[in-house]
Order: sequence, then C-alpha cells, then structure tokens
Amino acid sequence: MTVMPLTLDDKYEVDKGRVFLTGLQAVVRLPLMQHELDKRAGLNTAGFISGYRGSPLGGLDQQLWRAQKFLDRRNIVFKPGVNEDLAATAVWGSQQANLHPGAKYDGVFGMWYGKAPGVDRSGDAFRHANAAGTWPLGGVLAIAGDDHACKSSTLPCQSEFAFVDAEIPVLNPAGIQEVLDFGIYGWALSRYAGTWVSMIALAETMDASATVEVHPHRVPNMTPVGLPLPKDGLGIRLGDTPHAQERRLRDHKIPAVIAFAQANVLNRIVMDSETPRIGIVSAGKSYLDLRQALDDLGIGDKEAAALGLRVLKIGMTWPLEPSQISRFAHGLEEVFVIEEKRDLIEGQIKSILFNMDAGRRPRVYGKLGRDGQPLIRSILDLDASYVALAMAKILGQEQWTPRMRALVARLERKSAEVDATAALYERAPYYCSGCPHNSSTKVPDGSLAMAGIGCHYMVTKMDRNTDLFTQMGGEGVPWIGTQPFTTREHMFANLGDGTYFHSGLLAIRAAVSAGVNMTYKILYNDAVAMTGGQRVDGALRVSDIAAQVLAEGVEHVVVMSDQPDKYAAGDFPAHVQIADRSELDTVQKSLREIRGVSALIYDQTCAAEKRRRRKRGLMDDPPKRTFINEMVCEGCGDCSVASNCLSVEPLETEFGRKRKINQSSCNKDFSCVQGFCPSFVTVHGGRLRKQANNGPTGMDIFIPRPRPRRLSREPFNIVIGGIGGTGVTSIGAILGTAAHMEKKSVTVLDMMGLAQKGGSVISHVRLAAEGARINGPRVPTAQADLLLGCDIVVAARPDMFAYMTIDRTVSVVNEGLVPTAAFVKDNAIEYDTAAMRARVAGASRRVDGIDADELALRLLGDTIFANMLLLGYAYQLGEVPVDEDAILRAIELNGAAAEQNKRAFR
Repeated sequence: MTVMPLTLDDKYEVDKGRVFLTGLQAVVRLPLMQHELDKRAGLNTAGFISGYRGSPLGGLDQQLWRAQKFLDRRNIVFKPGVNEDLAATAVWGSQQANLHPGAKYDGVFGMWYGKAPGVDRSGDAFRHANAAGTWPLGGVLAIAGDDHACKSSTLPCQSEFAFVDAEIPVLNPAGIQEVLDFGIYGWALSRYAGTWVSMIALAETMDASATVEVHPHRVPNMTPVGLPLPKDGLGIRLGDTPHAQERRLRDHKIPAVIAFAQANVLNRIVMDSETPRIGIVSAGKSYLDLRQALDDLGIGDKEAAALGLRVLKIGMTWPLEPSQISRFAHGLEEVFVIEEKRDLIEGQIKSILFNMDAGRRPRVYGKLGRDGQPLIRSILDLDASYVALAMAKILGQEQWTPRMRALVARLERKSAEVDATAALYERAPYYCSGCPHNSSTKVPDGSLAMAGIGCHYMVTKMDRNTDLFTQMGGEGVPWIGTQPFTTREHMFANLGDGTYFHSGLLAIRAAVSAGVNMTYKILYNDAVAMTGGQRVDGALRVSDIAAQVLAEGVEHVVVMSDQPDKYAAGDFPAHVQIADRSELDTVQKSLREIRGVSALIYDQTCAAEKRRRRKRGLMDDPPKRTFINEMVCEGCGDCSVASNCLSVEPLETEFGRKRKINQSSCNKDFSCVQGFCPSFVTVHGGRLRKQANNGPTGMDIFIPRPRPRRLSREPFNIVIGGIGGTGVTSIGAILGTAAHMEKKSVTVLDMMGLAQKGGSVISHVRLAAEGARINGPRVPTAQADLLLGCDIVVAARPDMFAYMTIDRTVSVVNEGLVPTAAFVKDNAIEYDTAAMRARVAGASRRVDGIDADELALRLLGDTIFANMLLLGYAYQLGEVPVDEDAILRAIELNGAAAEQNKRAFR
C-alpha cells in the first residue's frame, strides 16, 4: 500500500487537492482561504476573529493559537472576546475600519464564534451590527455552535431562530466540506448584501474529521443579475439613521440575500423523478441522515425515480429562496420536511406555497404526519435510523421492498433491545483525580450552595447540598429573589475564574447592591478546564480578584490554597485573610455568619492542567508519591471520602477489599492522606519501576497473523468506546490520518460531551475505498463492523448495543476494570466483569479480550497506553483495515509519546 506524504501543516498550506482536517480546523482554514481569494483578485484585505469558547467550538481558540504563524502571514488578527457580546461588538468594529481616513487595507473580513447561549447573549450586538451593515470588501461570518442533544450543555440549544430574529441569513452546512464551501459563500454574500451571515456548527461536524477537496476556485461566486440596488449600495456608512437602516434591510438587503442564494444555487434538487409524487426537504446534518437512511432502505437515484421521490437539499435555511421552492413543489402531491429541532424550514415552505393554486398545491408535513400524529421529533437530534423509519412510514407499506421490510424490522427490534436493557454500571463524568473541586465544593453541614457554568456544575450530581444552578454570569443571583421569602439566612455560590472574568463580577455587584447575605466561592483554577484547559483570557491573578471584589463592596475576603506559603508579603490588601485549604470547613462556617456579601477565593490549579504542564516541563513535579500498605489498610473507604478522588481504587485481596492508589492517574493532590489512617506510605524521591521489554510475562496470549482485508465502497464501521482523557479520541485520529494517507475515504467523529472528565467517550471511524461516498460520520444503527472497547464498562452500556449486531460486529475489549465514580460514594459496590463481557458477547458475532491495562502497566509502566495496545491487538486479529506503516506514521503525527504509542501498538 502506498502511503502518501503528510505533514501537520498540510491542513492549512495545501491549496489544491485532498486535505484531512477536523471541523474546527476547517473553521481556522476559512479566513486563510478568504485572504488567498482576495489576493488573487488583486485585493489587499485583512481578517479579524473574535468570539468566546464553548462546545462544540470549545477548542477553536486553541486551534487558532496553534495556527498563529499562518494567520500572521495573512494579516489576520485573532482577539478572543472577554464574552460573546463584546466579541460581536469588536467584530462590528472591524467593518468600521474603512469609514475614516487611515485604513491600511481595502477591507477587513470578520469572523465571530460562540456557543448557542452566546448567540442568545449577543442578540443586541447582532441586531445593531447587522442593521449597520458590512463593508463591501469586508463582510462578517458568525459561526454558532449548537448542541441539539444537550450533551455538553445545561439545555438543548438551537440558534437559527435567534439569527432570524436579528434578520441575519442562516447557512447550514452538511459536513466539513460544506463548512469550507459555505464559509466562502458566506463572506461573498455578506459583501454583496451588506448583512452579517451566520453558519450553524453542530458537534457532529465540529468534532468530526474528514478528507475534503480544496481548490482556490472550488466555490464559484455568481453575482445576481437584474436585481436593482440602491445607488449608494448596501454597506455600512456614516450618518446612518435607524429608519434608513430598517428600510435598507427590509427593502433591499433581504431581497439581495435571496437573489444571491438563487444565483449560486444554495438550495438544490439532488434526486428527482419524471413522475414525482413525494418531495423530501432537508438541510445540514439532517440531510446526511436522510442520505444514509435512503442508502439503508436501498433507495438510489433509480429507485427514487421509480417511487416518485424528489429530494431538495437546503443550504440557506433562512430566508428560503421562494422560486426554488415553487419549482420543487411543482407536480408534487406531498412535501415532507425532515429537520432537527423546531420547524424553521417547514413554516417557510407553507408560507411560500400558501398562495399557490389550491389544485396544484402539495400538502406539507414535517413535525406532524398525514395522520396528525408526530412524525419528525422536535427534541434532541435525529439519526439515520430514526429518519429511515420515518421514510418508511412516508412511503407506505405497499411500497416496501423486502430490503425495506427487513430494515424496519431490524431497527425496531434493535430499539426494543436497547430500551429493555438496563445499564449494569454507569461511567458518569466526574472530577479528575486531584481536581480542586473535590475539596472546594464542599459546604458545612446545614449550608446550601448554588452552582453555575464550569466543571463545578457537576457538583449538582454529587450529594453536596448543591442542587441549583444558573446560566453563565448569573451565579448566585437567584438568591436575591429567594432570600426575602425564606427563613434561611445565607447561601454559598460557586463561581469559576473563567466565568468571573466573562461576566461573573456583575453577579457579585448585583448581590452587593441587593444587600443579601451570601458567600461567593470563587474557584481559581488557573485554566478554563471544561473547554480544554485554556488560560483565562486576560492577566487575572488572585490578588486582582481580591482587590476587585473589595472595591465592589464585598465585606470580607479569604484566600485559601493548598500552598498558602507561596504568596509574598504585600500581594493582598492588609485585611485579606490567607488560609490553608485544610481549614475550609472552619472558614466557611465563619463566613456564613457575616452580614452582607463575603468572598472565598479558592486557589488551586486544575489537576488536568497540572498533568499537562508537568509533562511539558512547565510546572514542578513533586518528587513524592503516596501508596497504601494493603497489609495495614482495613478497607474503610475514608480516603475516598476525604479526597473524592477517582485514583483511590479497590484492591481485592484474600483478606477482603482494600484500597490502592492508581499511580498512572494520580495527579499528586495528596488530599487522600488527610485522614487518620496508618496505612498510607509517602515515598520521597523514588521513581516508578518499568519492566524490561521482554514480552507479557506471565500472560499467555495467542495472537494470530492478521488476515488481509480490502475495503469496498460500502463503509467499514468502527466504534471505539472508552474513558474520557485516556486517549480514545487519539485512536480515532490515528486511524483517520492513516486512512487519509492511503487515499481511502474516511470520516471520524468524537462524541464526548462531559466525557473528558472521566465519563464515557465514543469515537466513530468510517472507512471506505478511495472515492466512495460516506454520508455522515456517525456509525448507523446495527452497522458496526468492529467495536473497540477500550473500557469494558462503556462497551457494555445499552446505548453501545445500538451499533452492534450479532451477525456483523466483532468486539475487541479491554477486560481490565477501571472503577467508576460510583465507587467514590459506595465503597461496597461490586463489579461483575464476566457479566459485562457476556453482554458484549451477546451482541457480537465474535468477542476477543485482553487485560490491556495490566499489560500496558507491565510493559510500558503506564496504563495510558492500554488503548494503543488494544488497537494493536485488534490489528493482529485482522479487524483493522488500515496499513501498519500508515498507522505508525499517523502515530508520529498525532502528538506526544509517539515512541511509546508505537511500541504499544507493535
């Protein structure tokens, strides 16, 4: 197999051909492409990017920082916003750069990014900026990260209606290729019509990877012909009045948007029939689900023509271009709209067709079907199996082929199996080992606390008298409306340092102004850990926070730390109290007696960030480790209670269950030793011993030679399930990169949510022969060819069975058990590994397993390489259709510990 050369810079430097990149990297590539297009057109333009992180765009700022050298070469400035609406205002300012003398460029193209709650927050800024308009050689693209299924949010979210309310056109890309294509269309539309243009970014696109085609002129920009425009244009200008802005927006800009969509065919018929009866309309991710569903039902172009199907793919979901809708509807009896969440497209189609002659007007369905009953749900998200069942219902049983009947039966049976299967154990997200929140979120007996946005939100599930939460920036403010009507006199409110800088200071100001009795626990972790460990924007020190809250009128401030001696004299105002974190309970009891607002600043670096920085030599690594002497340990579990730490694990001995410290995951917080237990041993200056590389001593494993496997045009589907933070997504990235280097068709999707906090994470890898079409990155129901169970608890989850089928799926499972978060609360919990393996076997054609954790620890001294070892085992079994040389090269390209990962795989 020929492996094509590849470098990490290809995703930004290659300007013609195939590129493998993630959805986030596609967003980073967009402004680079726009600058190149302008340069080829003889324009001297610059770019400006601002926004605020949040899943599924949580890592976009990190990707932009990593691409800084590429941005600098093209005069593209990246300035993260303090919050979303200020970022939007800054992007608005980029369009004002040419309104006065002194402009250095012909124009500035702007990009805003933010999660759906940030879209809500920025409504006023959007409305003003869109009314003002864009510079004719600038333009603005607003990218909104939506979480339809609420996997990493406090509520399911959909941004399109917010953009419609601000009268900003909405583009909805189907996959990573269209992120690039629609992004270029978006800036062209913004320049032509003088509006901002939005683009929806779903996790299924942003968290995916795929091979895309790039070319400087891949996207032809067609200027509408025949549309009369005002002599003074549609762009931003000085001296504009609100009335003039509204008139220009309604009378000229929106018609220009519609004309652009028509000229560039943003909405297009993709399947048709000479005798059409039924029209299907879809957009974005739902369109990919539809195409997968049609493939599964055995409906290609020929079959669609025979069935009388006509399919319309929508690229711009608002405003819909009416002439295309009218042409599409001509001759149809019925139109069905398949879209996620609320009915944005369905309502517009009904409005467009309302005045059509009643005898020729098709009936329009969507959320409700022909019988008036729900057809396409408006909650959560859709998938190909859901759409396939809906399509079968739309066609009617009289049209079903044997293949369709078999598919419907299989999907209904699989759904019933999943629903009837209860989880044996839950791999719930939890605080990392050594996380400051293990201690900081505790409150004294009799007290209550409120949570907010950040890792500390997880405390609402941990039985710590913290049940309520707010939106970002509202932390503690509900207490203002509660205190006058309750006998309770005090409340604690958790507030992360990232949120404090974003908007939380205003919440403290509101509490002081209202005169309520409460204590803000400002959790200073030195990182925005929930979105990937970024630094808090701006130079925010503990002393700065103390001075700020005192200036706001806070009555008393206490700073607590695991290293209180690190502060120098004079760092804080004289009356700020400094205390060790071991005094937390005593300090909190004193603060709840203070009238008015007090503040406790809990200063301890994020455990995950400590681990990263220590590996990179950016933070001291304490030369000591803690162990538990199993001969002394009585198994009481007090160490788990004291530390709330996942690295305190059960140890089964002939004398019963004891405790051990998992040295591979321990982040050296040492809170587990705070009790009065004589079994703890602290070793200073020692190093963990690694076994010589002489094979798996004491373990007899028969590994047959791999069987050669060739890929067809039908995707080979791999589902990888494991624990967040252990490299599960790295396996997907390595396989995807390797397949790309072999010129295979490939998509990769990481489904994480809060999984990076020790919860379940699933990666989908779909591989096919060169040039084959892969509809979407998610493995369809009952179509997994290989389950790579990096964690047996995750592999045995009921929702994993949705991908597996007994006549197709081969499962390769790590049988080493990592305790779940439930062990922290219940030290008597029993784990039945045999039962979990039996569950996987019952849903698989074949199952193979090894204790990869134990083997990795013996061979490599660290269980973090267990997933790579499991991949190597699956490869030897002949279940990974990617060349070994490509995998080894991909390992080198995908980050740290390459040699160890290669050794584990081999």
